[in-house]
Amino acid sequence: MTQLDWMPAADHLDLLADPVAKALVPGLRVAEIDPGLSDTAAFCDRYGVALEDSANCVIVAGRRGGETRYAAVMVLATDRADVNGVIRKRLDVRKVSFAPQPEAVSLTGMEYGGITPLGLPESWPVLVDENVTSRSFLVIGSGLRRSKLAISGADLVAATGGETLVLTL
Repeated sequence: MTQLDWMPAADHLDLLADPVAKALVPGLRVAEIDPGLSDTAAFCDRYGVALEDSANCVIVAGRRGGETRYAAVMVLATDRADVNGVIRKRLDVRKVSFAPQPEAVSLTGMEYGGITPLGLPESWPVLVDENVTSRSFLVIGSGLRRSKLAISGADLVAATGGETLVLTL
């Protein structure tokens, strides 16, 4: 399937960011990777993972009435999220954008390039594109750049309390 050595995540907590380790779900698998290859295209090319089996997590932020609203958005690596349409409306904000890198890292407790929806603040909605939910094998971040997680799209939604929407352009 891939050129990765998938291991039970519960047995390798050192490969998970602390918030992810605290949100561990049964059956989650982890694989160690070269941190220099954590970006999606380089990772998929090197480790033989199809782009459609890889999902990206982006943290978005929007403001309304002096309050900043955050959300995690999960889309397949082959797709682009409709940030200014569906996501903006779902958050009920005037404008939404990708959260700045230092802010995303600080608020999640995860490394940039490894952010995952597991272990995020409970008040943040996890918005999952419907294409993600249909995948039986999905590679996502682990909270660290030096590893990846394997999970099914359905298990991802269940583990995060995610909301399935049509999020892509």
